[in-house]
Amino acid sequence: MVFANRIAVLAAMAAVLLGLNATTTAANLRTPLRTSRPRPAASPASDEQYHLRMHHLHTGEDIDVVYRIGNTYIPEALDQLNHFLRDHRTQDVSNYDPKEFDVLHALMASLGRPNGIIDIVCGYRTPWSNNLLRSSGPSTGVAEHSQHMLAKAIDIRVPGVSTVTLRNAALALHAGGVGFYPVSQFVHVDVGPVRTWSYR
Repeated sequence: MVFANRIAVLAAMAAVLLGLNATTTAANLRTPLRTSRPRPAASPASDEQYHLRMHHLHTGEDIDVVYRIGNTYIPEALDQLNHFLRDHRTQDVSNYDPKEFDVLHALMASLGRPNGIIDIVCGYRTPWSNNLLRSSGPSTGVAEHSQHMLAKAIDIRVPGVSTVTLRNAALALHAGGVGFYPVSQFVHVDVGPVRTWSYR
């Protein structure tokens, strides 16, 4: 009887020990599953912020906006840029090709001024505004089929950067058309066909 009781006690202790051991083992198996899978590190390119700071010489307005993160354009920011670059004569707004903003961003980076301000001489132009400019003199340098009317061109200055330096930096990008206007002191940059010209 005593022997049977000892066996029962030993069996109960073994069951308790095995139960605790099984629980501990299960816990040990679960814990690594929660902590041993670190979140994948974000690729630096996927988080890169594309930032533009601009001042419009005709409206006096300023804009400071992140318009793209990684490969994703931010719709609200594009809307702000489109409004900012509207035809200042008619107040008409168009939808800019976002690649034009990428050109400006790349241009400022190449100049070593990623946070610099771009002065806007001219953004979007309606056909009416384009014709008005063309008719203002015998030779205005305004193209009949201007990329400005397609919301693919912007005329710019960068304070502290010479027009020649700005033109050369834009040419080095090989991103579209680059017009050089040394007398008026601005550079035309567009995302149309790659080409270049100069006008007084």
